Amino acid sequence: MAPLRGAPQLVLLFSGKRKSGKDFVTETLRSRLGADVCAILRLSGPLKEQYAQEHGLNFERLLDASSYKESHRSDMIRWGEEKRRADPGFFCRKIVEGVSQPVWLVSDTRRVSDVQWFQEAYGAVMQTVRIVASEQSRQQRGWVFTPGVDDAESECGLDNIGGFDWVIENHGDEQQLEEQLENLLGHLLHDWPFLLVFL
Repeated sequence: MAPLRGAPQLVLLFSGKRKSGKDFVTETLRSRLGADVCAILRLSGPLKEQYAQEHGLNFERLLDASSYKESHRSDMIRWGEEKRRADPGFFCRKIVEGVSQPVWLVSDTRRVSDVQWFQEAYGAVMQTVRIVASEQSRQQRGWVFTPGVDDAESECGLDNIGGFDWVIENHGDEQQLEEQLENLLGHLLHDWPFLLVFL
């Protein structure tokens, strides 16, 4: 279960396909709220770190958007699935350790078990955000369909759950994205007025 100390006041779980813009959106929101208020948590971080240790790989290179990471992605996915089967909350618990900011943006929620863990731990302050982007816009960002990756649970696990609290369309129209982010921030400020103290 999650630590009681330093419990967040707001947790947003972001999901979406590869190259949909999850990192861009979460970085943009954090820049507007401030790093002292808002932490970006990446489930893939502890997964990659542990995988690198066990396989003698360069952890830093697994974090970037390089061909190095892509060459290990399929094996990392399989390894991560084995860890989750043994303990569904393993990576969730790892990323929340020691986080002190009141707002948490989980930038890479990929599985129903991730959503369930955060729902059980932080349900009253948790919301889900789905980032959607057309295949064309994802391709323009460098996405190429990879069998064993793009058809795996790590990419498709949340495709059919529906009921997201927020859906942000990120098809490459900067103005449309900006309007959606402003709308999201406006609702967050209304629903969680504590944020006004920090802005």
